[in-house]
Order: sequence, then C-alpha cells, then structure tokens
Amino acid sequence: MRRRRFHLRLPSRTLLLGERTLLMGIVNVTPDSFSDGGRYLAPEAAIAHAIALEQAGADLLDIGGESTRPGAEGVSAEEELRRVMPVLEGLRGRVSVPISIDTQKARVAEAAVGLGAEMINDVSALRTDPALAEVARRHRLPIVLMHMRGTPRTMQQGPFARNVLLDVKKGLRAAVRRALAAGLRRAQLILDPGIGFGKSYAQNFELLARLPALATLGFPLLVGTSRKMFIGRSLNNAPPEARVWGTAATVAASILGGAHIVRVHDVAEMAQVARITDAILAAQ
Repeated sequence: MRRRRFHLRLPSRTLLLGERTLLMGIVNVTPDSFSDGGRYLAPEAAIAHAIALEQAGADLLDIGGESTRPGAEGVSAEEELRRVMPVLEGLRGRVSVPISIDTQKARVAEAAVGLGAEMINDVSALRTDPALAEVARRHRLPIVLMHMRGTPRTMQQGPFARNVLLDVKKGLRAAVRRALAAGLRRAQLILDPGIGFGKSYAQNFELLARLPALATLGFPLLVGTSRKMFIGRSLNNAPPEARVWGTAATVAASILGGAHIVRVHDVAEMAQVARITDAILAAQ
C-alpha cells in the first residue's frame, strides 16, 4: 500500500509524515517498565540515553515516567513529575529532535510543555484525564490516541475482543470523537492500535497483518511493537533484550502496513529496518 502523507504541525516545526518512516525513541524514566525498568531512572542516565538515541537516528524522543506494562499500578502526578522534570530540564538545548511526553495526566503534560515537549502520547486516549485534551488544544500540540482495553493493571486479564480489528476501529473512532468534542482539530491527531494493550498474542499479529484497514480511518498511524511479550512468546520465551530481530520483523510489517511512526527501543537497528522497508514501499 501507499501511505497517505500528512503535515504534522509542532510548535517548532512541521513534520512530513509518510515520505519516510519516523522513529520515536523510547526513554523510560521508571523503575518497573517491562524492558528497561530502572536502567534510566536516574536523570543523568535518562539524559545520556536520550542523547544517544538521537545520535542513533531517532526523529522523536518519547519520555515517560509511568510504566504501562501489563499489571502495572499507576503513580501519582507528583511522582511522575519528579521523574521526568529533571530529564526534560537536562535535555533543553542538548537535543534537536522534538520531544513527546508519554503521560495520561494533564498536569504532567502541562509541566512538560513548559520545558519544551511538543507532543503528547496518551495510552488512554483521553479516558483517564479528559483535561489532557485542553492542554493539547491550548498549546496546539499533536496528541497520540492509543487503543487499550481496560487499564494497564487489568488489560491482559481479558476477556479479549472476539473481533480485534472491529474492536480497535470502534475504540479509535470513539477516541477521535472525544478529541474533536474537546476542541481538537483532526490535524492534531495520531492513532495507535495499542499492540499488546488488552490483546491476546495472536491478536497482536492479526492487527499487524490487517493494519491497512486502520489506515482507512484517515489519520497518521503510530505503531509500538518494540520488545513486547508477544514477540518473546513466539521466540521460545526470549527475554526483552533478545527480541531485537523479532522486533525488526514487526517494524517492517508495520511500515508495509501503513505506519508513519514506529516507537522503538533499539533505534540504530530499527533505523536500518525502516530505511530498507521504506525503499521497498517506494519501489511499488
């Protein structure tokens, strides 16, 4: 398929989506994320990691202070701010790519915007804190709306949808309606099918295979498969750090299915995957 092109306006620049795949590098400032929890909890470590991701080829940096792994408990806005604020402060003037704040809370997003964040990534799609839409509206920021059944604490306990594609399309359409009702413009919205969030292992593969059906919703697509459990389970229960090549396959599939942005841990490796897969798309 050919990806539709979009112009995504940020405060500092406009990103062209669809000409090539953009890589969003993950910076987890948490003690309990499924893949790298605790590794970048210290601000100095997170700052150095973010700079390294940019140097490796990240087009965006996604910084989050609350784990959303299966079974994770939420944290307070105060704790989330305590984790991410020193990192955002330390990155000012040290990276040139846009920063996204991965949060479900308006208070955290507002503070992050004050320190230069230019995008919001909300795994709850405005269900946890509807006031997050006002932050995006007032600052004219793009916002990622992700599909998730339940909450991170309960999402893998089931029951899973009988028809995962219809469930995801229905949920994303509802998320778009919430955003538009809150005064956001269509041009601000990015949709994420929520791979691994309230889906069975088989359903994650099905969504990747049927991603073009989600492109028909008419919005840019962000897909995050990096190191996730469904990959590990298919690789004889490989641990997260041994899922790089499995991730590479899912990143290629995401791009061929229409993803505009892929959210990844291993930026240098996935930059190669994206470049070659983009070349395949361009050769159609």
